Amino acid sequence: MPASAHDIAAAFRERQPQLGARKLQALLYYAQGHHLAFFGRPLFGDAICAWDSGPGVDALWDEETGGALGEPAGLGEAELNTVGYVLSRYGKLSTQELEDRIQAEAPWRRADTGRAPGGSALIEVEWIRAFFAAQAAKEDDLGLDPAEVKNMLQAATRRTDEPRRTDSLEDIRAWLAARA
Repeated sequence: MPASAHDIAAAFRERQPQLGARKLQALLYYAQGHHLAFFGRPLFGDAICAWDSGPGVDALWDEETGGALGEPAGLGEAELNTVGYVLSRYGKLSTQELEDRIQAEAPWRRADTGRAPGGSALIEVEWIRAFFAAQAAKEDDLGLDPAEVKNMLQAATRRTDEPRRTDSLEDIRAWLAARA
C-alpha cells in the first residue's frame, strides 16, 4: 500500500524545514514520477492535479495551509530514498524553475488541456509513469554499442585468467597518450 502524500511531504519538510508550499507540491510531483519509473508503483496514493501554477495534491494543500504537517509515518527505505533523490536532483531549483519545467512536461500539459483558469484537472498516474519511465530510459542510454561492450567484457574475463602484473610507468604513459 502506498504512503500518503502527507507522509512524503513531512519527510521533505523534515529534510528541508523552510520548504515553501508550492515548491513542496512540485517536489511531490517529481517524487511520484521517479518512484513510478523506478519501482513501477505509486509513492503515495493521493491524486495529483494540474493547477494554474503547476501540480498539486488538493488534500495536502488544505492541510499545508492549515498548519504543520507533523512527522512522516511508516516510510520505508524505498520511499525515503526517493525523497532524498528528488531533493538532491531538484531541491536547489526555485519554485518558479520547477513549475516552468513541469508545465513544459507532457503529463501536466495533457491534464491542462481544457482546464478552466482557476480550476484543476487530474494528472493520471499512468501519464506520469510513462513520462518518467521514458526519461529514465533516455538517461540510461549511454550510447554504448552492445557488441563493443560484449568484446570488452570478454577481454576482461580473459585477463582474470592471466597472472597479475603491476602497471609500469611506461604502461601508464602509453595509456595517457592514447586518451589525449
